[in-house]
Amino acid sequence: MPIKIPDQLPATDVLRQENIFVMSESRALTQGIRPLKILILNLMPKKIETETQFLRLLSNSPLQLDIELLRIDDRPSKNTPEEHLNTFYRQFQTIEHRNFDGLIITGAPLGLVQFEDVLYWDHLKTIMNWAKDHVTSTLYVCWAAQAGLKLLYNLPKRTLKEKLSGVYHHQIQHQFHPILRGFDDTFLAPHSRYADFSPEFLAENTDLDILATSDVAGVYLAATKDKRNVFVTGHPEYDANTLHNEYVRDLGEGMEPNIPVNYYQNDNPDNPPSATWRSHGHLLFANWLNYCVYQQTPYDLEHFSESNFTKDD
Repeated sequence: MPIKIPDQLPATDVLRQENIFVMSESRALTQGIRPLKILILNLMPKKIETETQFLRLLSNSPLQLDIELLRIDDRPSKNTPEEHLNTFYRQFQTIEHRNFDGLIITGAPLGLVQFEDVLYWDHLKTIMNWAKDHVTSTLYVCWAAQAGLKLLYNLPKRTLKEKLSGVYHHQIQHQFHPILRGFDDTFLAPHSRYADFSPEFLAENTDLDILATSDVAGVYLAATKDKRNVFVTGHPEYDANTLHNEYVRDLGEGMEPNIPVNYYQNDNPDNPPSATWRSHGHLLFANWLNYCVYQQTPYDLEHFSESNFTKDD
């Protein structure tokens, strides 16, 4: 996969070690094709870890991608070196005049915080509203999915009594939807959230296509009819050890977390975890890039228009 990112980005060495095709800018220019412009708004505290996870999933496609990283504001980070942010991340003001083929908004550890109490809530709304006129398809992940539903449908924040943590079985609900092409009838995906995504609530209060659900975790995947907004309530990008690291962190903070479900062998945290969701995670991102972005986006991004988009696959 020709994914084009800066040579100095920490993810570059990681992905090359995994035999993922990371393309230099000079090599990309010789191909004579227009790469898809993908913007990642990274809201997670550990930005280097998160950007690597998403870049890994974006690599599973024959399309050439030009990736840019966006930060929500210029506040100092406790978990990411300022030099890294200044070198590889852009401020919104520097890109707001441009159009992009795709936008990914990551999750954030804000499950118990009301939207209005999030320090950057107003700025996030500005970016999400900007995307309506400047982005072909936006992928909202976990907490961002809840934020997107608030913006687009004015849905209230619904919170579970206990944190949902583990790897859950899901069933597809829309067999022939392009985002689900190649999916097994049932598949595994990790969740780590307090947000409540009830299938009944979303069906009653939105016009979304509900694409995949879990008897325990609720809606996992949903999309607008025109595929310009796609909501993923779990974390297909997670590495094998991410849920484990969160569990150990919560233990260290005295939170007495539940053991992540269906994650450790024999549900024993002394045993190593196993990643059982990789194949469907890669397939989900490949389908989003193909059917929601590549087949929908105008060749010339300067001529971005609502008329480019259809509600049929």
